[in-house]
Amino acid sequence: MSALLASCAGEGPRPYEQYGYQRPQAPASRPVMQPPVAQYPGGHSQASPSRGYSSGGLAGTYANYPAVRGFIQDMVRKHGFSESYLNGLFSRANRLDSVIRLESPEPSQGPSKPGSWTRYRNKFLTAQHIENGANFWLENADVLRKASASYGVDQEYIVAIIGVETYFGRNFGKTNIFDSLTTLSFDTHRRSQFFMSELESFLLMAREEDFDPREPEGSWAGAMGYGQFMPSSFRRLAIDFNHDGKRNLWHPHDAIGSVAHYFSKSGWHYNGQVARPSNGERNADGVIELSAYEGNEYWRIFPNFKVIKRYNNSNKYAMAVHQLAQAIKQRVASSGALMRASSAR
Repeated sequence: MSALLASCAGEGPRPYEQYGYQRPQAPASRPVMQPPVAQYPGGHSQASPSRGYSSGGLAGTYANYPAVRGFIQDMVRKHGFSESYLNGLFSRANRLDSVIRLESPEPSQGPSKPGSWTRYRNKFLTAQHIENGANFWLENADVLRKASASYGVDQEYIVAIIGVETYFGRNFGKTNIFDSLTTLSFDTHRRSQFFMSELESFLLMAREEDFDPREPEGSWAGAMGYGQFMPSSFRRLAIDFNHDGKRNLWHPHDAIGSVAHYFSKSGWHYNGQVARPSNGERNADGVIELSAYEGNEYWRIFPNFKVIKRYNNSNKYAMAVHQLAQAIKQRVASSGALMRASSAR
């Protein structure tokens, strides 16, 4: 831990100076507590595998959708689901107009406004985000150390992903996942095949993890938990890091381990470079351009930057994660909180 703190306090511009946001005040002696651990949705709450979903035919909103009937038949044939169970489940599905609008936005009119990166960065590189990130790190310090050692992923990037995705668990999303994925699969066109695959993974996940598929809530696009995993990513990469018998991404410990596992499987290099200012290089391989109010920024990116983009394929997203990670790391180092906690043990 002392090596980590030494590296954080080394020479060079402070993150607060380098990225142009205000340095927050020193943390209070008592950190802001993270939100209560969310309960796993519907885990083992009902003995019956059908959970009351049973129907001889398809009714409700999707009663006259041949594509839904075909999807049900595929799930029966490929995965051995009960047809009556799926008929009952989809008979309760709701079409979400808000989700359709979000998936099919109106095309933008006219040229894009400069400063898109500055506006995006200002959503995440705030004093409150940095303070809450430092507190989240302190409250989960042992778990973060374990995840970092197990998977070779730098702790600050695990924390920053959770910060950008859900504000450290304060914003999981309030959209019913089953309704959202059903709407996206059968009422939109641009990515319907992708979302139908995610709906398939979600139903398999619900069966494997033993929860009611109508209970989980998350983002409008179907992402869940602290790390906002899509169902296919959950099935491949979520882990039971606290060994309680459930992969629960609504629990910070499982989420921390799962994000680290995700990064490891995507090729993360421990303590490797992510990005640095390009020092005047433009239009070169490995250099990206970001639109800022003060003039465009040019950054040379490294393999770890591309690993972050496996989470969300956006240069702005990956840069926000990188800069938030560095700011939180600097805040933790300057406060000495982890050093004091380690000495107290």
